[in-house]
Amino acid sequence: MKDKKTHQNKLWFLLIGAVCGLVNGFFGAGGGSVAVPLLKKAGIEDREAHATSVAIILTITAVSAAFYIFRGDVRIMDAVGYMYTGVFGAAFGAWLLKKISVLWLRRIFGALIVVASIRMFLR
Repeated sequence: MKDKKTHQNKLWFLLIGAVCGLVNGFFGAGGGSVAVPLLKKAGIEDREAHATSVAIILTITAVSAAFYIFRGDVRIMDAVGYMYTGVFGAAFGAWLLKKISVLWLRRIFGALIVVASIRMFLR
């Protein structure tokens, strides 16, 4: 029984990685927003799902960025200004993740997804 469940988990994790990579590569972002609910469905707790999502996206984003840079779709110098404050925002967000209740984590994440969805439909 354990072997079958382990095999299913491996397939599930491969699927999550592929979906996150596809979404991130296609849209230039968003793999993390897909990763969180998929990881939770795989049985990972909320905080761990959010943190694991960031770890997944690190590699996926580096690969996506490399493709965009080599194709000439982005210039690194245009992004540098955002990177400085992004590092501080990331550190603060990682610190805050441990401090915030799971209920508020879910609410904030859900609101972010809803707002982003509405903006995409209206543009």
